[in-house]
Amino acid sequence: MAEEQQMTFNVEKLYVKDLSVEVPGAPAVFLEQAQPQIEVQLNTQSSPLAADAYETRITVTITAKAEDKTLFLVECTQAGIFRILGVPQEQMPMVLGIGCPNIVFPYLRETVSDVVIRAGFPPLLLNPVNFEAMFMQQQTQQQAGHSTH
Repeated sequence: MAEEQQMTFNVEKLYVKDLSVEVPGAPAVFLEQAQPQIEVQLNTQSSPLAADAYETRITVTITAKAEDKTLFLVECTQAGIFRILGVPQEQMPMVLGIGCPNIVFPYLRETVSDVVIRAGFPPLLLNPVNFEAMFMQQQTQQQAGHSTH
């Protein structure tokens, strides 16, 4: 195994790919004192860009409602470009599904908090996410989907 390639993992770029904020009830919504119910939907995706470059995206949709009124809606996709060499092909799904999202998530969390504050609301900090558990759940669902044929 003299030709074993050394593993390389570099973060090339972290960026906001898409961002949307809606405050449909402004300005009246700011006069209400109701405690909002927060709904969070999160997913991750990765795709190759070149032979050794990959983009990983985390998309979150946050809806804050009080009774039947939407206080605010935030949709954000935070992404990163990663240069990955020498990782065995069978390990790439774990690197892209667990390692890369763990690097991107703190930036998503900061972006969401900042935009919610700028929209006129108290800070909203997303709870930490266990990307390993999320990845394992997705793998189980995919295997179940393939075994039903």
